[in-house]
Amino acid sequence: MTNPTPWEKLKIARMVERPTALDYIEKIFHSFIEFHGDRCFGDDPCIVGGIAELGNIPVTIIAQQKGRNTKENIKRNFGMPNPEGYRKALRLMKQAEKFKRPVICFVDTPGAFCGVGAEERGQGEAIARNLLEMSNLRTPIISIVIGEGGSGGALAIAVADQVWMLENSIYSILSPEGLASILWKDASRAKEAADIMKITAQDLKEFEIIDKIIEEPEGGAHNDVDKVAINIKENLKKVIGKLISMPIDETVENRYMKFRKIGKYVE
Repeated sequence: MTNPTPWEKLKIARMVERPTALDYIEKIFHSFIEFHGDRCFGDDPCIVGGIAELGNIPVTIIAQQKGRNTKENIKRNFGMPNPEGYRKALRLMKQAEKFKRPVICFVDTPGAFCGVGAEERGQGEAIARNLLEMSNLRTPIISIVIGEGGSGGALAIAVADQVWMLENSIYSILSPEGLASILWKDASRAKEAADIMKITAQDLKEFEIIDKIIEEPEGGAHNDVDKVAINIKENLKKVIGKLISMPIDETVENRYMKFRKIGKYVE
């Protein structure tokens, strides 16, 4: 089978059948306890967060959750977080820092919600605050793009020591439909935009924007969720062990230098 085109990968990433963050959490971790609320406005069902165990390592999990059907997608706002979701994520990150737990993030969003209420409650500030705090968070962070990684909505939980992508996931500054609308005033040219945007895991690995590509079965992760989950788990255990053994000052410095493009990397 020939390699899928960027547009075909995008369609795979958006499939309703594609495994969600909760699917992976259930298969990779045990003793997961979900926490709720940002202690400011409310709880955002689009951001799932809590504590769990990876083998014998306690970790904090933060994930963007899409629905598995229309009813769930409405509840989860189609994977588009509100500001309270990002503030909940930050609350859990700071808690992880306090108790020295590594943070594992699952990224899967078309972008942050851009509704009037979200803007009134400070969507831009919430995302910017996460970028600032994650860059200096004194505990290891790994972020995995499992579906769509859209714009600042994805980056708000992806300033990490290691950024991975599933083979058929995408990561971009905006959707191909958005780029086509801006560039050509024609959203119907989204397929053409996808081909020039360099949104695939393979492109981003070549540019050193991400650190690892997690293989998927032919046709997408939904064809063998267990296999993909095992692959993620094995990689997590290997890399987290190395990260937690490093002095935290070195970890934070490497994270900063990584995003400055002159850093050292954990293999």
